[in-house]
Amino acid sequence: MKSTERGTTLLTMARASIAKALGLPIAAVEMPDWLNEPGACFVTLTQKGQLRGCIGSLQAHRSLGEDVRANAVSAALHDPRFTPLKAEELDRTQVEMSLLSPMESLEFGSEAQALAQLRPLVDGIVLQYGAHRATFLPQVWEQLPTVHEFIGQLKRKAGLPENFWADGMRLQRYTVEKWKEDGLAP
Repeated sequence: MKSTERGTTLLTMARASIAKALGLPIAAVEMPDWLNEPGACFVTLTQKGQLRGCIGSLQAHRSLGEDVRANAVSAALHDPRFTPLKAEELDRTQVEMSLLSPMESLEFGSEAQALAQLRPLVDGIVLQYGAHRATFLPQVWEQLPTVHEFIGQLKRKAGLPENFWADGMRLQRYTVEKWKEDGLAP
């Protein structure tokens, strides 16, 4: 199946899941067999280019279809940074889908060695130190284009100071295949 067809299916499923959760009428959505395979995704919602919700899974722990449905509804209704999406907002909300690759752990002996391995605009990064953990999708490089800005803000998201570094810091990377609705819903 072509990537654009997969993307269309995933975006349609995400929007339909949100509409159903908001009590709006929805058309039946086809469930191709490949949606039964394990998968991990992030669903990002924007309005006028501004973030409105983003929830996802870092590792496959259920079928891709289940992951899409659950993350779409969570991005719309349960992202703690935003009030729940209202039914009247859905038509002006754009859906973006990011399908994650498996994680790859980075090996390094210093922060400089770690940063030298990062691939701007390619890598999504998971940073972990003790109980502190955060991720940025590869798309975040568009707002934070240098490795120092990117990793500094990722540390802040994890609840650490921007200049923090210690032994025991772990980094994992992943890539995404992503699709975004071209226009808003009819």
